[in-house]
Amino acid sequence: MGVVITPLRNTEKGGRPIAKPETNINDAIRAPQLRVIDDEGNQLGILSKAQALAVATERALDLVEVSPQADPPVCRIMDFGKYKYQLAKRASEARKKQVRVEIKEVKMRPKTDDHDFDFKIKHARRFLEEGNKVKLTIMFRGRENAHPDQGLKQLDRAVEALQDLGQVESRPSKMGRFMTMVIGPKK
Repeated sequence: MGVVITPLRNTEKGGRPIAKPETNINDAIRAPQLRVIDDEGNQLGILSKAQALAVATERALDLVEVSPQADPPVCRIMDFGKYKYQLAKRASEARKKQVRVEIKEVKMRPKTDDHDFDFKIKHARRFLEEGNKVKLTIMFRGRENAHPDQGLKQLDRAVEALQDLGQVESRPSKMGRFMTMVIGPKK
């Protein structure tokens, strides 16, 4: 039995190709008949590929396939370089306006003193004001594991101190030596 070698595909996780499908322009358009829209937005009707290319070259512009799934495919006469530049500009504007929410962690112990508790809550308040989520973690050691109710009391105190800025997104849960809870900023 022989070994079958398959060619490597340029893919990311999940088997999808990394490269986006490119827009067909000018000679790369394959359809023989095209619905053509000129540079001012007027419909020129259904033309053959050669006629559409002639109109585009006459105006010193490109023939760009906008909707390849339509029957016949829709093509627009435009400056393709300017179009790509506008798309890139729009994408960068969208990235600038995008808000990235981070989860900041504040760790305490069940027997954390009042002053230290206030100091930790001050940090949590600052994180919530910046629009980030806060993960409150209570760490248990040794015999403290036998008293999870003390950890719950600490978390309840923290929720009470932060209720004007945040709201509980996940209730307290204990996993091993840690009890965690997530508080998100109020909308």
